[in-house]
Amino acid sequence: MAIPGFQSIMLPLLKQLSDKQEHSLRDLTEKLAMHFNLSDKELREMIPSGQTRLFGNRVGWTRTYLKKAGLLESSRRGYVKITDRGLDVLKENPKEINVKFLKKYPEFEEFHKAQKKEKQEVSISTPAELLETTYQSIRNEIAEELLDTVKSLSPSFFEKLVVELLVNMGYGGSLKEAAGKVTAKSGDEGIDGVINEDKLGLDVVYIQAKRWDKGVIGRPEIQKFVGALHGKGARKGVFITTSDFSKEAREFIGKTPDFRIVLINGNQLTQFMIDNNIGVTPIAKYEIKRVDTDYFSEE
Repeated sequence: MAIPGFQSIMLPLLKQLSDKQEHSLRDLTEKLAMHFNLSDKELREMIPSGQTRLFGNRVGWTRTYLKKAGLLESSRRGYVKITDRGLDVLKENPKEINVKFLKKYPEFEEFHKAQKKEKQEVSISTPAELLETTYQSIRNEIAEELLDTVKSLSPSFFEKLVVELLVNMGYGGSLKEAAGKVTAKSGDEGIDGVINEDKLGLDVVYIQAKRWDKGVIGRPEIQKFVGALHGKGARKGVFITTSDFSKEAREFIGKTPDFRIVLINGNQLTQFMIDNNIGVTPIAKYEIKRVDTDYFSEE
């Protein structure tokens, strides 16, 4: 049979998750391939760029749509599990699940309206604009998945991640093995990591990493961080969170001229991770060219 469209995959995928356990996307893709009786040839079929298998790509987008509707959630990187809302849908025993079905959920309707607006803009866009819009849409999806994954990490793994990210961003010079480290759990006095800005460690940046799911980071947390810096005799710090910072927290930074502190929230964190290939793997690269008119000049 032909490779099914992503809407045809929605209900079978949700049924695969009915056991309430987490499943890897790879395992789900294999089971769905068996469900649709896809041949080896069909499973090897690639999208036009030749970088990703077509069926796996459609399963991935199916996962995205069901997640936007709140029917499933990312339990950790590459894994999903059904939500209570998803279980309620299965109890309804629907004949199919498609975009029209999902639009009854406000979260999905908001997402779909944004998608529809992009399509309207595409109709008047140049090919270059279309490529840029598509790229940004894919990047946003990756950023959202990254943030969900990072939130599911252990605090210790998250601390190692942010140190590696800052080193990859160029802090610490060329000696990466000596550029940054995670502090020991005992006696770190509110400091989760240290970055040496120069090879000799004469200038140091201290790091606080908060994998936070309790709302925004408030002023008290930033005050504690400033206190920890003062205790180390330091003046530079980076506070990174998977959440965001309150207005009062940001205003407090402006009132501490003796300290240089950078605040990085969850959205900024994922963008930096994508730009520096932390937790992501490039699968395709496109290069846009134009005709070099100077080359053809006969003067």
